[in-house]
Amino acid sequence: MGKQRVVLDGPSNLGLRPPVKGAVPGCYKLAGALRDQGLLQRINASDAGCVTPPRYDREGWKPGDGVFNAEAMASYTVRLADRLTKLFDDQRFVVLLGGECSNLLGPALALKRRGRYGVVYIDGHSDFRTVDNAPYVGAAGGEALALVTGRGQADLTDLEGLSPYVQDTDAALLGIREDDEYVGDVEAAGIPVWSALTIMAESAADGVLEHLEREELDGFWVHLDVDILDAEVMPAVDSPDPGGIDHPQLRQLLRPLLASPACMGIDIGIFDPDLDPDGVYAAELTDTLVASLS
Repeated sequence: MGKQRVVLDGPSNLGLRPPVKGAVPGCYKLAGALRDQGLLQRINASDAGCVTPPRYDREGWKPGDGVFNAEAMASYTVRLADRLTKLFDDQRFVVLLGGECSNLLGPALALKRRGRYGVVYIDGHSDFRTVDNAPYVGAAGGEALALVTGRGQADLTDLEGLSPYVQDTDAALLGIREDDEYVGDVEAAGIPVWSALTIMAESAADGVLEHLEREELDGFWVHLDVDILDAEVMPAVDSPDPGGIDHPQLRQLLRPLLASPACMGIDIGIFDPDLDPDGVYAAELTDTLVASLS
């Protein structure tokens, strides 16, 4: 019998740019939208509650100041990691509803406390921006893979002195578009990459699992940014791009990863219900998650 599933809300939008001046990103509503589609009942999960994030406040930030909302994000990461640690201690499989990509810092920190864990980073973008390959950093949602592998300011990358939370060899990146700006840096770091086109052409999950099994890991975590889906399939994200995969391909990718005994859980982020007033995309995303966890 597998681990009992729990759903935990981590509705942080701290790592995204405002969609328009004076507004805040709507991805913090993701958890509510998927709960409204009956996610918990449909995957037979218990409710682990919510870790409420600090206020989103970019007032006064300017390029060159580092990651905005960093202090709030750091404190939130520790609180999220504390909650996750209890769930992992109780042998729970966690479905973490974001939020945006910086939410990965919470499970990454929680798992590094326990041992050596990998991350399967499923995203339409590499999220590998650093001060070494860009004029400045700012939105941690576009830097999350870099941050969890120890690249960036210490107040985010070295919490509890545990940097890096994930070693380069223990990560895998899936779903980026062919023209990704930072893919060369990812590959130079030794992180294997499966582009969206590669996922369409082959069973990428098998390759990922083989890669992770070669490392001496205690387990792994799956990060899902729903902008891996093509813009026509999922436009309700902050950076929709063409060239992505569709829902059947995402299910085919997720199923073997989430079924692995080594998988500790998954976080889902970037879906923005403000861009889905009729709930159509929330319903389709929930159907895919249910099918992937069945």
